[in-house]
Amino acid sequence: MPKVKLYNVAGQETGEIELNDSVFGVEYNEAVIHQAVVRQMANERLGTHATLTRGLVRGGGKKPWKQKGTGRARVGSIRSPLWVGGGTVFGPTPRSHAKNMPRKARQLAVKSALSEKLRANELVVLDAINFEAPKTKEVVKLLSAFNAEGKALIVDGGESVNNTVLSARNIPGVKAYAANGINIYDIVNCDKLFLTQEAAKKIEEVLA
Repeated sequence: MPKVKLYNVAGQETGEIELNDSVFGVEYNEAVIHQAVVRQMANERLGTHATLTRGLVRGGGKKPWKQKGTGRARVGSIRSPLWVGGGTVFGPTPRSHAKNMPRKARQLAVKSALSEKLRANELVVLDAINFEAPKTKEVVKLLSAFNAEGKALIVDGGESVNNTVLSARNIPGVKAYAANGINIYDIVNCDKLFLTQEAAKKIEEVLA
């Protein structure tokens, strides 16, 4: 099992922790990660896009001019797709973009991404986060203690998770939530991943 250093929120080393090899020691699988990310992004699409066909555009019920004798092209409606203000041909219609993926494959993608974060030294395990109240400056101190620049993800498994979430929500590029909310897109998209001991245990219980 991989051993990693344990830190407090001030960036000081407080010990070591053993992580489950079946979760944090998995071989990198780019294909599964890509499939999982595409699935998550597709499932977040509303699919409400739509255009008006010639039958949906208001007006155009009367024939503009008679069929013969004018010398002009024959026209049945001013809402023809050939006309300005007419309908759209083959435009998008409301539909579901949802994609399916086996549960074990989704879990493998998360495990592979977590393992890669550990190998790239982009994973930090904290002993605990105990914010007594929502304070943005506490999260700023945490990030500065580890020189975390760019996007950061904080996953808390403790009782004060609500304070952690509220403390981080006003910081651009920083996300925070409970262990049961972890997902493949946020893992891949962050530059630094912070896990508390409790969060790591809960993740291992689900994925191991």
